[in-house]
Amino acid sequence: MSEQLSLFGSTLAEPYTVSQLTGHIRRLIDQDPELRDVWLEGEVADFTRAASGHCYFTLRDADAQIRCVMWRNRADLQDSLPRDGDQVLSHGYVSVYEVRGLYQLYVDQIRPAGAGALYEQFERLKARLESEGLFAPERKRPLPLFPLRIGVVTSRTAAALRDVLNVLSRRFPLAEVVLSPTLVQGEGAPPQIVAAIETLNQRADVDVIIVTRGGGSLEELWAFNDERVARAVAASRTPVVCGVGHETDFSLADFAADLRAPTPSAAAEMVVPDQTEIQNQVNERAVALTAALQRMLDAHRWRLVEQLRGLRLLSPVAQLVQARQRVDDLTERAARAIRHELSVRRQLVDGQQAQLAGVSPFATLERGYAVVRSQESGTVITSILQVASGHRLDVRVADGDFEAETV
Repeated sequence: MSEQLSLFGSTLAEPYTVSQLTGHIRRLIDQDPELRDVWLEGEVADFTRAASGHCYFTLRDADAQIRCVMWRNRADLQDSLPRDGDQVLSHGYVSVYEVRGLYQLYVDQIRPAGAGALYEQFERLKARLESEGLFAPERKRPLPLFPLRIGVVTSRTAAALRDVLNVLSRRFPLAEVVLSPTLVQGEGAPPQIVAAIETLNQRADVDVIIVTRGGGSLEELWAFNDERVARAVAASRTPVVCGVGHETDFSLADFAADLRAPTPSAAAEMVVPDQTEIQNQVNERAVALTAALQRMLDAHRWRLVEQLRGLRLLSPVAQLVQARQRVDDLTERAARAIRHELSVRRQLVDGQQAQLAGVSPFATLERGYAVVRSQESGTVITSILQVASGHRLDVRVADGDFEAETV
């Protein structure tokens, strides 16, 4: 903001620009906490929805009016949009649209005006039940990871039931659905909802319960703000997921449940795992397990190779091989030694034989001598005195024997 000069006297104050003044006003409004959370009741006028999906309208009463804006992302969450002349209850915050110098209400929720009394009743009952600890976080129980039987409390004809069944069949077709039908709207709905929850709690095979219905006005969803329903949800032996209405709708059953889902489809997604994700996890873990087993096998194989190498060095078989070769070597050496000894001895024998041959009587016989023996006594005749006429003799010469007789 530029420096302010006196408006009186001979000097003139430095003026604001329009943008500066409008921006200053916007900042003042934005800083007021009471204007950040406003419920405003009035009649709708000049309602239009732009091609962008944003909604523009005026809220007025007998003495004043204010421009309102609801952005597309908030308008798409409403069950229905108002028309000119409707009395509505709008929630939002007040700020300034500087381009036009307009202060206006930026709306995030819009309800029929008659819902104001119900909302006050809702807040009073919520505060009382909360003070009793009915909504305490420590009372919330975890959901089962893989529920095989899921109880659903809703109307047989509800679109919410179709949404829940579609999601469950797509994400986790192994789960069986047990429908406990009930009214979900009107005066007779609360006791039926309580009975449907109690019926499922009497079964030991139901793993989790979904309490659900589609969106609607506060009056249409009021059965789930009934104290009896909230207490039945809180007292359920089986964990309860509550998916009532749209994302912006909150019921007492939501606060009492173990888990609140923004929509019926979201409730179904919360209670079961996604089979595709499970399959991906199984595949990833199978790959990791295979790799780990391969690493383990490789490590054991390496250790086994090392142990086998050590065993071969210490093995009796290896020692036997060495001993066998040693025996072969020793046998060969012994054979060579024997052959050498035989050769030496053969040469010695040959020499002795040569010597013997030189003195052998057979050599003498070769030179023409003979050996004469008496046939009777076998003695060698060395003298003529040993024989007489008619004495039979054996004569041996170099090439054989013959008989002779003395004359």
